[in-house]
Amino acid sequence: MQKSSSYISAVYKIIEKEFKKYHLPVVDMIMVATGDPFKVLVSTILSARTKDATTAQASQRLFAFVSSLDDLKKTPLARIQKAIYPVGFYQNKAFYLKKLPKAIEDKFNGKIPQTVEELIELPGVGRKTANLVVALGFNKPAICVDVHVHRICNRLGYLKTRTPFETEMALREKLPQKLWIMFNSYLVSFGQHLCFPINPRCDICPIYEFCDRVGVTSKYSYRLSHTGS
Repeated sequence: MQKSSSYISAVYKIIEKEFKKYHLPVVDMIMVATGDPFKVLVSTILSARTKDATTAQASQRLFAFVSSLDDLKKTPLARIQKAIYPVGFYQNKAFYLKKLPKAIEDKFNGKIPQTVEELIELPGVGRKTANLVVALGFNKPAICVDVHVHRICNRLGYLKTRTPFETEMALREKLPQKLWIMFNSYLVSFGQHLCFPINPRCDICPIYEFCDRVGVTSKYSYRLSHTGS
């Protein structure tokens, strides 16, 4: 059954309230603490396939001596690698970060671009990173789709998509634009704390009534109140 904009707005309000109970995802935390699109870009690159705690620690070490593109340009590759270890693929990420200043200087006159289409021209930046930088770094409408967003949108029955890219394109068509900026942050937090890939906590889920639970076989699939207990 087609789910309306009022449906997703209701879900959004609930997960927005839920979001306030937990620690911020790492990139949100860095944006709140620094207000710096450069640091949002760098921390987002570091965060790929890496746990939030590891990303936060690596970002803190790196930002102790790197606060700008110019700092990054002057810092030896080996020092960047040492600072960001053990984030996933740290050697590749250090290489991308080292190339970042020249790429931004050559293509964008030394200023971090503010569109997804431009950001994905930078080394180490895919659509997920680009969308998150636009949304959090520049507070502009963008839809960042990671594994949590892709999984939860399909589990809800709001979308029926096969890949994160398909999910992004579908959300661009279907999701009200006023919900775009924080949609990723809210669903990431929700996915980290309740809507797990395996054994999601449907039994205590605040959006249970809104969810089709597509593909869920968890031992927590049902609320006690729904079983007559």
